[in-house]
Amino acid sequence: MQAKASVKAVAVSTKVMAARTSWMPGSVHPKHLDGTLPGDFGFDPLNLGEDPKNLAWYVQAELVHARFAMLGAAGILIPEAMTKAGILNVPVWYEAGAAEFTFASPFALFMAQVWMMGFAETKRYYDFVSPGSQGEPGSFAGWEAAFGGSGTPGYPGNSFDPFGYSKDPKMLEEMKLKEIKNGRLAMMAMLGFYGQAGATGTGPIDNWLAHLADPFHTTVASNSVAVPFL
Repeated sequence: MQAKASVKAVAVSTKVMAARTSWMPGSVHPKHLDGTLPGDFGFDPLNLGEDPKNLAWYVQAELVHARFAMLGAAGILIPEAMTKAGILNVPVWYEAGAAEFTFASPFALFMAQVWMMGFAETKRYYDFVSPGSQGEPGSFAGWEAAFGGSGTPGYPGNSFDPFGYSKDPKMLEEMKLKEIKNGRLAMMAMLGFYGQAGATGTGPIDNWLAHLADPFHTTVASNSVAVPFL
């Protein structure tokens, strides 16, 4: 009976694995990617996540990079679009670093960023090493409830979840999937922004408008930097 149950369980597991969405049709999912991670489509061609500890860290690294990319993409597109609309008057994103700030010196801004990023990254690291430790009573002078996390590394919850998504397990899993999908798209978009700036010397909104004005002649294939052999 146990042997039959085992065979049946393997058959069911194989069927579930076969039904999973794959990043490339027909590809075989690595054994260490069992579909439990948000956005797991079996993509690990170099088997970097074969070690469970490495996989856990790469998951967190991807999540952080995805969030930075989403913020970065918004910070590039929105100001440029508003400048084009006449609402703002700010430089294109790759020249913004040279702009002068009158409210604080560059050194003060740098030190403020080092302190804030250092604080956030330290809290994130300790939450990864010891999930839930940042919410222990007395760990942060009475403010620990705001940094306690949801119990899952990488998902702060509490004050960082104003809409209460983490309270509904089904909704939380759905939002995790949406976040990582949008984050991966944003990372690819940022790579495109870097390439566009290097190849055309303009921002993404300018590139888009130029393409709309002449869609058959203003493409990646018409740029000598992108396609040097043309």
